[in-house]
Amino acid sequence: MWWQLFLLDVFVMAMCWLWATYNHRAGIVDVAWSFCIALNIVITALFVDIAPLNVRLFIGILSSIWFLRLSFHLFRRYLAEHEEDRRYANMRSAMGKYQHFGFFTFFMFQAGLAILFSIPMWSLLHVPSSVWGIETNDYLIIAGMIMVIAFIGEVIADQQLYRFKQKMNHHGKTMDQGLWRYSRHPNYFFEWIHWFAYPILGLAAGLYSLWIYPVLMWLFLYYITGIPFSEQQALKNRGQNYLDYQNRTSMFIPWKPKE
Repeated sequence: MWWQLFLLDVFVMAMCWLWATYNHRAGIVDVAWSFCIALNIVITALFVDIAPLNVRLFIGILSSIWFLRLSFHLFRRYLAEHEEDRRYANMRSAMGKYQHFGFFTFFMFQAGLAILFSIPMWSLLHVPSSVWGIETNDYLIIAGMIMVIAFIGEVIADQQLYRFKQKMNHHGKTMDQGLWRYSRHPNYFFEWIHWFAYPILGLAAGLYSLWIYPVLMWLFLYYITGIPFSEQQALKNRGQNYLDYQNRTSMFIPWKPKE
């Protein structure tokens, strides 16, 4: 099934690449990435009956809701923007006449990342029922609490930022209220928290390798795809306003702002 899921993700990404080639808005790749993970989870939970039913229901419902919600939020943001996301506009400019091939390669790479970040759920769903210990329900409760806290936190952060950006008088200003008063990236923080649910659940099945995923997600958010570019663009667009925000607000982990 692993290769079938990858080919399905490649197909979804290829369709989105064709759409981005047509309208010159590559930001659809973010929507497709999250949707592909949700698709991988739902298909695996439905058609792989190796793990116990409670584990299949837990991952099939809670994990898929997480990524479908993220897809919806990213798609709503994509529709609200009238120009291409600056990240991809810069990529398009840098690639020049090779942009179509360059973006095709990038979209295919995202299909690979969708598979990479589906591994925790896929692995848990392939652990036989006989391996799961009697304490499985306890770990399910703990993992479920982590998921719910992360879900509520990210939904609140995303909604606060979305409503802030909808008001024209906020143009050029920085969102520094609500959860954004305590962290410059509360949405990324709760995204990171979400990935602790899988290694916690993995303790009941002996999958200790899943602890690499909170580390991996932190590296992606903190150093590669998340915070660095976001901060760079914010400083470029909002200047001193954002610099003041940086000086008083924690970058990642929510904390009391400086005076």
